[in-house]
Amino acid sequence: MMDPHWHTGGCHCGAVRFEVSLVEPVEAQTCNCSMCSKVGFVHMIVAESRFRLMHGHEYLTEYVFNTGMAKHLFCRTCGVKSFYRPRSNPDGWSVNARCLDAPVDLDLSEFDGQNWEAHAGHLSHLSRD
Repeated sequence: MMDPHWHTGGCHCGAVRFEVSLVEPVEAQTCNCSMCSKVGFVHMIVAESRFRLMHGHEYLTEYVFNTGMAKHLFCRTCGVKSFYRPRSNPDGWSVNARCLDAPVDLDLSEFDGQNWEAHAGHLSHLSRD
């Protein structure tokens, strides 16, 4: 396994910028839930210690639905959701691979978010250091 490296990313307008520490290939998921399928989010779930918001906290707005556990964060200027606090891993972050400044090698799998309750446990290991 390779050592982790910090990668930068952000929203479309640049108001929100972050860094995420990743080990390639990155275990990542596409999801068929109502939210992810509409926005094309590609999940890279990481531990709290592997994510840093560099600037733009004041530009983030929050959206919650259903149980209110997941904290979906959007740039209030351009509307892009670069990362959020996932219900499956409330101790970590789900970062959108599409919002990185440079592509990374992804080990991509499909997650059945339409049947979230039955499958969420398969993601719990991703936010561990």
